[in-house]
Amino acid sequence: MKLALGTVQFGLPYGIANQTGQVSLKSGVDLLQQAWAAGMNTLDTAMAYGESEQRLGEMGVEQWRVISKLPAFPEASTDVAAWVKKSVFDSLAKLKIAKLYGLLLHRPEQLFTREGVIIYRELLSLKAQGKIEKIGVSVYEPAEMNTLFSSFQFDLIQTPFNILDRRFVTSGCFKRCKQAGIEIHVRSIFLQGLLLMEAVKRPAIFNKWQSLWNKWHLWLHSQALTPLQACIGFALSQAEIDSVIVGVDSSEQLQQILDVAKMSQSIGYPSFEIEDLQLLNPSNWTRL
Repeated sequence: MKLALGTVQFGLPYGIANQTGQVSLKSGVDLLQQAWAAGMNTLDTAMAYGESEQRLGEMGVEQWRVISKLPAFPEASTDVAAWVKKSVFDSLAKLKIAKLYGLLLHRPEQLFTREGVIIYRELLSLKAQGKIEKIGVSVYEPAEMNTLFSSFQFDLIQTPFNILDRRFVTSGCFKRCKQAGIEIHVRSIFLQGLLLMEAVKRPAIFNKWQSLWNKWHLWLHSQALTPLQACIGFALSQAEIDSVIVGVDSSEQLQQILDVAKMSQSIGYPSFEIEDLQLLNPSNWTRL
């Protein structure tokens, strides 16, 4: 199955549309069982996602393909190689698994610092030792990926992608990844839940894009589609994408996503894409 389960909500109360806070231990176990039974087998987490790794380890994820992310190298640390090794082994201990399916760099630009060569070398070493199956990067912009891929080899890439944000397709980045045999995972298909919101519930800071929202809701109405159907259908319809990461707060949300993913209707998607990073990158929302 193309769907992967994002687990930031297992460790933090995350997302602009999150109404329930951090997922409880019991709810997390139920979600994992529900997802596995539906055919999902990949989990996306990170060392920086609060208690996520610890919680997943307590829930039991031995049979899952787990992808985690290495945070930025701390300035206070002096031994880069030791830090990378300790970070990975601590992750494995928290998760209670023998190896990671994937390890991504959360701050890949650090590869171009003086510590970068050591970080990359240690990742390759851990891969050779069987502690990591695939190494890769989590990126935000096509230019960032192109710069990295001219100097380093990766097995896996994770990017933002949704019906508004098609930069990695239109720039040819996904095509280049496929030609190089690199696995493509996408996140933010709901833009942190913003694309799923009813117009009356959307925060006022997003009113500057009102013409876009009007076009979006008008098209949904004309096609008799829910926002969920449109967002999931669009992501799953992209042949170049190997895995679509979805984050959920509840069993009901997950079931809705699974039900929609089973639908096989053909949808013609209009040109909604924009390149305004004020909207596309949630880290910029605090400055709106």
